Amino acid sequence: MRSLRPGLLTSLLAGVVAAGSLLAAAPVSHAADAPLRDLAEAKGKVMGTAVTGAKLTGTYGEIAGREFNSLTPGNAMKWASVEPSRGSYNWAEADQIVNFAEAHGQQVRGHTLLWHQQNPGWLTNGNWTRDQLSAVVQDHIATEVGRYKGRLAAWDVVNEPFNEDGTYRSTLFHDTLGQDYIAQALTWARAADPGAKLYINDYNVEGVNAKSTALYNLVKSLKERGIPIDGVGLQAHLIVGQVPSTLQQNIQRFADLGVDVAITELDIRMQLPATQAKLTQQAADYKAVMNACVAIARCTGVTVWGFTDADSWIPDTFPGQGAATPYDENYQPKPAYHAIAEALGGTTTPPPTGACSATYSVTSQWSTGYTGQVRIACSGASLSSWKADWTFGAGQRITQAWNANCTQSGAAVSCVNASYNGSVPDGGSVTFGFNASWSGSNPVPVVTLG
Repeated sequence: MRSLRPGLLTSLLAGVVAAGSLLAAAPVSHAADAPLRDLAEAKGKVMGTAVTGAKLTGTYGEIAGREFNSLTPGNAMKWASVEPSRGSYNWAEADQIVNFAEAHGQQVRGHTLLWHQQNPGWLTNGNWTRDQLSAVVQDHIATEVGRYKGRLAAWDVVNEPFNEDGTYRSTLFHDTLGQDYIAQALTWARAADPGAKLYINDYNVEGVNAKSTALYNLVKSLKERGIPIDGVGLQAHLIVGQVPSTLQQNIQRFADLGVDVAITELDIRMQLPATQAKLTQQAADYKAVMNACVAIARCTGVTVWGFTDADSWIPDTFPGQGAATPYDENYQPKPAYHAIAEALGGTTTPPPTGACSATYSVTSQWSTGYTGQVRIACSGASLSSWKADWTFGAGQRITQAWNANCTQSGAAVSCVNASYNGSVPDGGSVTFGFNASWSGSNPVPVVTLG
């Protein structure tokens, strides 16, 4: 559904205040014993991720290729991306993603052919008759699906056709072509690539509700009419602690219609700053979604909507929320990653408790300010990058920092390693410092190391 985040905007992950305490230990992240894709394939499932083509290099590309057996272009196959001017096509990023997937033994999910957003101006501003728009849509589907014929596993043919109450969304396609535009689009997509699975994809349809029931009735009707429909996509843009209790029941009722079900855009957002309690709940929520899919044969698998918080759409769309994906912004697996692995039958190797820690100290202090230092040390483990988070308890504010990139939002502070000191070897340490203002009191916060 949503655009992947265009750039890196730091999310603050802050610890919990505990005045007087100087030391806080944090786990060092380890990947699962086997990549997620191997665990998923052993269960006959897809474990996918949405990707940004330009980022498929370095650490991002390495993780995308190693951990996932399916890729979804986040934006590259949407109408505005592939045909910004009528008859003028740009396939560069879409081709890049498909080529990457084929080189890494992955399948590709096409996303998306008809959606009410991210359409080119020439399309949305056109004064189309029904016949004219029908011809334009048919040509678009034939051109795009035909280009990748035999290379894509599935297409989200129609995206988000319903309102929350189960009525049809008012869109250019619905209002001009009528509600049977969905049947037409599916029929044209099948003609363009008979081998690709064809889906209708929507959000807030994960549990049993008015919207998911409308989707259910549509699919039932399409099946009865002989219209080609192979599956439904449940986007699953969820909130921590709010996985629908009827998720598995809902998946099962669609499966009973004789169609596949895919979790297509999973992320589970939280109000920032993140805390250990929120991350633990998020992990439980990811595991619940995975378990619901694993339990039903016709649930083909799960795709996360971006695997790293550095590439997530959430902070830009929901201010103050984020940390929604299985990896943090430094590409370190979070508890959610391990929960996914466990749901797929894998095991994870937990780091030694207290192997790496952060010590906060005040090295000098005067009437209006002070100099602070944080020392990060490891014994029994190592770090390739780090992030130190804390929450000030008395209104202190950082004015300058060195040997780290620090940001502050309210009382929450997040400091990320500089390019030259992210590595902390077993038995080694690094330090960073800062100047800050204070007034009245200067309690020492607990530092959470991530």
